[in-house]
Amino acid sequence: MFNLRTSTDAEGRSRTGRLPGERLSGNAAYAQLRERIQQRLLTELSPSATRSDNAEVRQALERYFNETLAELGLPMSRLERADVLDQLIADILGLGPLEALLADDMVTEILVNGPSKVYVERGGKLELTNIKFRDDEDVMRVVERIVTPLGRRVDESSPMVDARLPDGSRVNVIIPPLSLVGPAISIRKFPKHALTPDELIKKGAMTPGIADFLRACVKAALNIVVSGGTGTGKTTILNALSSFIPEDERIITIEDAAELRLQQPHVVRLESRPPNVEGKGAVTIRQLVINALRMRPDRIVVGEVRGGEALDMLQAMNTGHEGSMTTVHSNSARDTLRRVETMVLMAGMDLPLRAIREQIASAFDLIVHLGRLSDGSRKIVQIAEVQGMEGDTIVMQDIFQFVQTTVENGKVQGYFTPTGVRPKFYARLEAAGLFIQPSTFMPTEPARMRR
Repeated sequence: MFNLRTSTDAEGRSRTGRLPGERLSGNAAYAQLRERIQQRLLTELSPSATRSDNAEVRQALERYFNETLAELGLPMSRLERADVLDQLIADILGLGPLEALLADDMVTEILVNGPSKVYVERGGKLELTNIKFRDDEDVMRVVERIVTPLGRRVDESSPMVDARLPDGSRVNVIIPPLSLVGPAISIRKFPKHALTPDELIKKGAMTPGIADFLRACVKAALNIVVSGGTGTGKTTILNALSSFIPEDERIITIEDAAELRLQQPHVVRLESRPPNVEGKGAVTIRQLVINALRMRPDRIVVGEVRGGEALDMLQAMNTGHEGSMTTVHSNSARDTLRRVETMVLMAGMDLPLRAIREQIASAFDLIVHLGRLSDGSRKIVQIAEVQGMEGDTIVMQDIFQFVQTTVENGKVQGYFTPTGVRPKFYARLEAAGLFIQPSTFMPTEPARMRR
């Protein structure tokens, strides 16, 4: 008999009284039930049907479930039946214990460190859940359900793979022998709703003045780089900036995993492709950038530059494709320039360093740098103008910055402030008919940003 709590337990439990994330899979009766139903699915349905999560399989699973319960003589209440059936559907057709986390809008990342430790990120903070897999094989079943529909594989000969879920969430898998804790899964969830600039202002990621300034920069077709560390919200800000692009322009987006959500009507979305099982057929970001130049784009938006494609991106920005945008991993606005230098060298072109810096100084107009603060909040912490070359050095000037003052009750306190410098490209904003109040660039009294 199933050892289930009744629905009269403490508030917050499921219909059968289980705590959120608590699994029945350790129960011997459940394991026997699951095994029998899986065998019937495999023997009585066609292979093509069992590989697809469709209505036919669900109906068959529910029928086999009721029949198997009767065969095993397992008494259950109606609520218990519904709860156990939900878990069986998740285990057999879905991603098992991860289904509940994927459905939780508060969870932004899911990190599986082997079968016994599953972490999630909520509000920028990591926390350990009570979810556990049975063993490594149980984790690998979930991995197979992720990668198989995409035509990819993960085994000892190919122990790492990048994939994405149907909703666009990014997935990385690494298994033994490279992972010493068992199969490790990292899922960056794809948000159901892309944050608008107004929502970012409410969350304290920027101020209305900064939003108006960035809107003018995008409309004036400045080349913008969004930089920051992992999980700082680069794609979120890039989505927000892209919303300022006029609707009558042709936009080409290039990504490793399709995450950008552009609302304009004339958008062509391109996505890179990894090699197949034979190690052939890969299409890189660099190849897509080169191809995009032949597609008559008004603007090119690259989800992330991380290699030799940086050189092609610079060429695009310097050959008439103004208003292009991309993201780069870095620790500061100045580090962004150094990283781009390094990535250009990765392209294999024997260019002198000064020539590379001249290309960067000519291509980039603005760097928007993001940070994730100690309380988990994400903010624009620096906006810097790339002003040109002075000798062998690229000259930069901060326009806005976030100043942290203290931490109260675990929340970072601080304020956004202009540096008092009006950008050199201000004339381009005026030429485009975009006027910003001079007071926008004047330092103000610290307005504490309480959250």
